[in-house]
Amino acid sequence: MQRDMLRTANELLKRGHQVDIFTLSWQGESPTGMQVHVLPQTGWFNFQRYQKFIEATFAMIKAEQFDFIFGYNRMAGLDAHFAADPCFIERAHQQRNWLYRLTPRYRWFAKCEHDVFAKELNTAILAVSLTEKPHFQKWYGTQSERFHFIPPFLSPERFVLEDKAATRRHLRDAFGFAQNDFVYLLTGSGFAMKGLDRAILAMAALPSELLQHTKLVAVGQDNPKQFQAMVNQLRLQNHVIISKGRADIPLLMQGADVCVHPAYRENTGLVILEGMACGAPMLVTESCGYAHHVAEAEAGLVNPLPFQQTAFNQQWLQMRSASESQRQAWASNGLSHTRHIMLANDGSAEASILIDLARRKMEKA
Repeated sequence: MQRDMLRTANELLKRGHQVDIFTLSWQGESPTGMQVHVLPQTGWFNFQRYQKFIEATFAMIKAEQFDFIFGYNRMAGLDAHFAADPCFIERAHQQRNWLYRLTPRYRWFAKCEHDVFAKELNTAILAVSLTEKPHFQKWYGTQSERFHFIPPFLSPERFVLEDKAATRRHLRDAFGFAQNDFVYLLTGSGFAMKGLDRAILAMAALPSELLQHTKLVAVGQDNPKQFQAMVNQLRLQNHVIISKGRADIPLLMQGADVCVHPAYRENTGLVILEGMACGAPMLVTESCGYAHHVAEAEAGLVNPLPFQQTAFNQQWLQMRSASESQRQAWASNGLSHTRHIMLANDGSAEASILIDLARRKMEKA
């Protein structure tokens, strides 16, 4: 989402618009040509910090009189919202008990979502996937015409294919594996939602003769403590590595035998398309918005809903036991599919939609 924001901001700037960014924090160099307002806040709970940030942001927005306000987080007062996350209230009812829905945190996030999607509002919604649209309409009655679909964006520069033998060596050397080890790769922050526990259990279910030369690498920004304890309990220390985030993810994907994304729920799951663009066979769960791309392209296996660990274990084994020609077919199909996706969005789709929405707003004023 952060990469999407900066790409869109740069595209708007290129087209002659003034861009200001409001954020709680910023890591790295500030972009040239636009103003970044960093407004850190304090509070006992995250939602209290967020509320203070929203108040501080809109105080500045009101003073500057901006033409159009585009928000990547849910809050009142937006002209448009980038809907990257699943429906909060749907998850709260399906995945949490009734006690959670009595908490101040729930009430605050539910109100923020209502202040974007409610039927009586006219906030435009930029959606990278329409899988959550029925949930928003179920709870809020959001009109269909308010949704603006954005084709997935994959940067061609980020997914330049390197020599396959070299990327295989790079991955195995990076983690101290043997060159003939079979490697599954899971990437993405938030290991709990990404289903790392499911992947670890599937590793434990492999026959011992296959497990001997099989590795699982999980890369992401998250606390690995509970998952490392799971690895230790299952005696998989020599087969599972949990790593902090790295800058060489495309090379790791290209060097992996299989990329896995067994997420519990994901609005899109861009990492699925990224793995396909790197020529990796995919094993994903149907609960991801982009899982259908794997099925349509025949780029790997999709685990159906409702999720069953035993069925997933079998698919994990199937990927491990597949012939080299089968894995090459999955890889080739995924590459072909994602190259067509790259043609559908050159990175300017969001900016084009926002400019059109801003023009319409000013015409009505």
